[in-house]
Amino acid sequence: MKNLHGRALLDDPASNKSTAFSREERKQRGLRGLLPYDVADIEKQKDRVLGSMRCKTSDIEKYIFLNALLERNQRLFYRIMIDHIDEIMPLVYTPTVGEACKEFAHIFRKSQGLYITPEDRGDIDSILQNWSEEDIRIIVVTDGERILGLGDLGANGMGIPIGKVALYVACAGINPAQCMPVMLDVGTNNVSLREDPLYLGYPFARVTGETYQSLVDEFVRAAQTRFPNALIQFEDFLTPNAFKLLDLYGKEVRCFNDDIQGTAAVTLAGVYTSCRVTNKKFTDLNIMFLGTGSAAGGIAELMVDALCAAGLSKQHAQARLWFIDRKGLVVSTNEIIKPRIKPFAHEHAPCSFVDAIGEIKPDVLIGATGVAGTFNEDVIRKMAAVNERPVIIALSNPTSNTECTAEEAYKWSDGRVIFASGSPFDAVQFGDKLFKPAQGNNAYIFPGIGLGVQASAARLVTQRMFLAAAEALANSVSEKEVNMGAIYPPLTQIRDVSCSIAVAVCRVALGEGLTERDLPADLDAHIKSLMYDPNY
Repeated sequence: MKNLHGRALLDDPASNKSTAFSREERKQRGLRGLLPYDVADIEKQKDRVLGSMRCKTSDIEKYIFLNALLERNQRLFYRIMIDHIDEIMPLVYTPTVGEACKEFAHIFRKSQGLYITPEDRGDIDSILQNWSEEDIRIIVVTDGERILGLGDLGANGMGIPIGKVALYVACAGINPAQCMPVMLDVGTNNVSLREDPLYLGYPFARVTGETYQSLVDEFVRAAQTRFPNALIQFEDFLTPNAFKLLDLYGKEVRCFNDDIQGTAAVTLAGVYTSCRVTNKKFTDLNIMFLGTGSAAGGIAELMVDALCAAGLSKQHAQARLWFIDRKGLVVSTNEIIKPRIKPFAHEHAPCSFVDAIGEIKPDVLIGATGVAGTFNEDVIRKMAAVNERPVIIALSNPTSNTECTAEEAYKWSDGRVIFASGSPFDAVQFGDKLFKPAQGNNAYIFPGIGLGVQASAARLVTQRMFLAAAEALANSVSEKEVNMGAIYPPLTQIRDVSCSIAVAVCRVALGEGLTERDLPADLDAHIKSLMYDPNY
């Protein structure tokens, strides 16, 4: 705890315990008279906060309330989030964070991250010096151009790095003092934002081309110099930039892109687990994607690696994967095919989405479109017609953008679907059965990746780490849960899942020669000892 006294102590969110300061602490640290009489432990404080939060009538009000708590009492915020992860995570991150980003400039209270604009060119190194913490291990950075399925939100997109940092802390025990949210505010092409008198961002059209790339490069280089132990997580960049930055820095900088690699790993884990439900062999699956963006492309590439690791040739692995775009099935004769999708544009007659399902008979259907309702009744019923237990994973966030709801999936498949989604859904009653939809949230993956990289001091983040993470996540689903049709573990187990993933990442780092650090034999105990536990 910092050596603070009086009001300064109460105003420091990392040190403040509020009414939990003991009589002796109040005397020693100049707090007498500054707090009510009662000494309330953290459990009583939790009850008070939860009671107040639950009185709020909308999720965005709860988001604002929780954010205010984070700004005044960090440990209490994270204690509540960890102990009530099912209730709090949807408020701190998806789906509520989507609405929070849209309203970010209107609900702004206190800066929680670092902002860099084109006017800062040449000075980014000195700007990073303004960040008070020295030992940064996690940097989550966005340019706000493709926020969830909401598009270009400019500087309002800062809500995403702030939310991701909260998940790193709550889900994997990264110390909040070692995390930094960053907004590369390069402007916005969202005219309504630029015309909003309350908008807080750089109020010009987005910079592009070499001007954009040189700014990103200056930031990456300066961050490496200022924080040499930091992992950089690229978040919510537009697809071309997302792949370009990953290709540019992935083999020389400790970094990854969560939309590409994190989404891929969590989806692969769900597919692995689904095989235990359907009794199908992973290498026999036909998998169809709706959408050709960064998420779908990243999933396909990791799937190919996984299929090859399971014994298929690359050619045969690619042949198992099919893509659907706005025009229907992506085939080799299409005039325009995205470079990363070309390996999956097979020889086949052009056909519609529903007809493609009937002809290819995919075992798994994955949606990554950002467009609501694209898994309509015809699509779900066709998947159910060609599969006894169709596997449908609707990844798009927030909930308003999901390809189909859980209720629709169960209804249109007559209760036979194995369903997962990016956003949470309530339990669904269909007939005499109560279904609890699985949430394929990246929070199952990226916090554990960060923890493992920190524990191992790996120089790079590799595809093999994401394969290992997917395997660890799939292995964490119990037989009881599998028998109930679940393809992900309960969120209440997420810290244990992150620890297992971190162990797997450490083993990959050692196996690939990416670390010079000597690691103890008991990696599980070692990693648990590193995890931040927010108590007084």
